[in-house]
Amino acid sequence: MIKSMTGFGRCELADEAHRVTVEIKSVNHRYLDLTVKMPRKMNFFENNIRNLLKKHIQRGKVDVYVTCEDCTENQISLKYNQELAEKYVEYIRQMGDAFSLPCDLSAGELSRYPEVLTMEAQAMDEEELWKLLEQAVTEAARQFVAARVREGELLKEDLLRKLELMSEYVEQIEQRSPEILTEHRQKLTDKIRELMSDAQIDENRILTEVTIFADRICTDEETVRLKSHISSTRDTLTEGGSVGRKLDFIAQEMNREANTILSKANDLTVSDIAINLKTDIEKVREQIQNIE
Repeated sequence: MIKSMTGFGRCELADEAHRVTVEIKSVNHRYLDLTVKMPRKMNFFENNIRNLLKKHIQRGKVDVYVTCEDCTENQISLKYNQELAEKYVEYIRQMGDAFSLPCDLSAGELSRYPEVLTMEAQAMDEEELWKLLEQAVTEAARQFVAARVREGELLKEDLLRKLELMSEYVEQIEQRSPEILTEHRQKLTDKIRELMSDAQIDENRILTEVTIFADRICTDEETVRLKSHISSTRDTLTEGGSVGRKLDFIAQEMNREANTILSKANDLTVSDIAINLKTDIEKVREQIQNIE
């Protein structure tokens, strides 16, 4: 199957502890450019996510967005530092004795002293969180790839239509080539008759001139290669897979052959056909840029 390089996928999953959301979107790029954006506390999962996505994606500028929400109320714990509290009490009593001050310290006041009571986030269960995240990334990637396939099939149909039209243009050029030689020979004969009046026309000389002209405007090699490239493009589209780079190379070769035909054209009809051919090749090249 053919895949487009633009796509979108999203998945949201939750368990007792977390709610994870993964979004994947992409645009065209020559290679695979993968960017993962997630909460800092989850950065250690980035390599796992990259390795997982590389199984599904070969090309494109891909942005992955991961969010994680804590679903439990016991993610924060209160920690009591008794050793520090004892130090506070000891020094406060020493201060009272030294300055003859009453030591009327209450437990409530002591609890407000720095670091006596602290709030701590409980450590994440990395294994459980990764199981949830892996499922979310896999499902988002599945949707992402499915979107690429749907658009890729539309691209394939459009390209096949354009290839059919290009084949018709090549056939028209092949059919026109013998007519050009016949017309050129007739024009050459008429011109010689006009210049030489009743003198005997040298058929060998005319044949030589026509042969030279035919060699100069001959596009047989170019049309044969074009038909081969068109056929190869059709086969590649049918085979599917990650074929964008290969198709781009073939399109460049088709463009080169069309340019050569246009430069050799000594006939308005062939020039018009070659221009149309070149225009469609450019359209094909543009579409191929969207294929993975």
